[in-house]
Amino acid sequence: VFARHLAEHHGARRLLLVSRRGPEAAGVTELVQELEALGASVRVEACDVSDRDQLAALIGSLEHPLTAVIHAAGVLDDGVITSLTPAQVERVMRPKVDAALHLHELTADMELSAFVLFSSVAALIGSPGQGNYAAANAVLDALAAHRRATGLPATSLAWGLWADATGMTGELDEAELARLERQGVGALSSELGVELFDRSQRLNAALVVPVRLDQGALRAQARAGMLPALLRGLVRMPARQVESAGGSLAERLAAVPQTDWERVTLDLVRGQVAAILGHASSDAIDPDRAFKTLGFDSLAAVELRNRLTQATGLRLPTTLVFDHPTPEAVAQYLIPVAMPDGTAPAQRSSEEDEIRELLVSIPIGRLRQAGLLETLMELANSSEDVTPTAGDTESIDEMDVDALIRMTQEDMA
Repeated sequence: VFARHLAEHHGARRLLLVSRRGPEAAGVTELVQELEALGASVRVEACDVSDRDQLAALIGSLEHPLTAVIHAAGVLDDGVITSLTPAQVERVMRPKVDAALHLHELTADMELSAFVLFSSVAALIGSPGQGNYAAANAVLDALAAHRRATGLPATSLAWGLWADATGMTGELDEAELARLERQGVGALSSELGVELFDRSQRLNAALVVPVRLDQGALRAQARAGMLPALLRGLVRMPARQVESAGGSLAERLAAVPQTDWERVTLDLVRGQVAAILGHASSDAIDPDRAFKTLGFDSLAAVELRNRLTQATGLRLPTTLVFDHPTPEAVAQYLIPVAMPDGTAPAQRSSEEDEIRELLVSIPIGRLRQAGLLETLMELANSSEDVTPTAGDTESIDEMDVDALIRMTQEDMA
């Protein structure tokens, strides 16, 4: 894609294309013919770019000065952190990190117009099951910053998902692609990808993030409390989160009779399972069917645990799905964790709730104009300078609403 783009739109006349298979790679003959028809002279070489000696020999064999580098190599070897082996980490690191460092060192004294590293948004927002891949790309981002700091050209492009089922995208199955879509990362067409590449080269930045974001998926992530911090400024949400919040499962159960606790909890679990599997309704989820037969893999199990942690406000074990292999079993586990005494927790008085919410809703400017702001701040920051008038209470937090109001009135008087 980029060889064609450089030849057709950037006037590149000498191209060196490097891969592990080189001339033996599928489609190379047709690509060379196409590039030559565009006026480019093309050389295709087989080289393991993670091998410094091989790469040095290749660069040393060039008949013309090297003027630009695009490092697009990469492989995937996914797995959750606890299952990754040193070999998996090494396999992903070599074509990304080792090759980039070799290119950096071997071209440091050359007059390059561009040094472009193909990174991934996984290094910025995370990607379940790709800890090794995220780490490798984070090194590329850091290398670009380092080169810029020393006066060398560099841009790291933290790409999102590409639509064409080739290269690394072709290694992802439907579940993995769906997981990326739930994260709000839409697929880039080749046409949009090269357009974003051109835009990035006009920016004076070490790191650029060419990603197509799905606002609807981002809002769903935000409502579930799962949106990465980096993306939170892109989604408008109410001040008070719709879902999540500490102890939310306990609050839901406290609001219904104990006979309904299992139904409420199971509905919550089935809803999260349906979202992960891409079903429109939780009715599609059989509560007694094993997660494995529903289509769960280890990454889906981790995602369910994370979603339930956020939705319930509970600290849940990483082995939740493995220890409780059906939605029904998970629901049975959650109920006593949320309600350890088997009863609903005591609720704050409705009057106190209303007054606290009323105070929160008053604009700061109104409090300042009324002369109440300083008094309220003193009450919030210190209980030692105020003598309560309601009993022997020593802490503002322990005073009831009537006592707070009386104390405020007396202080103003």
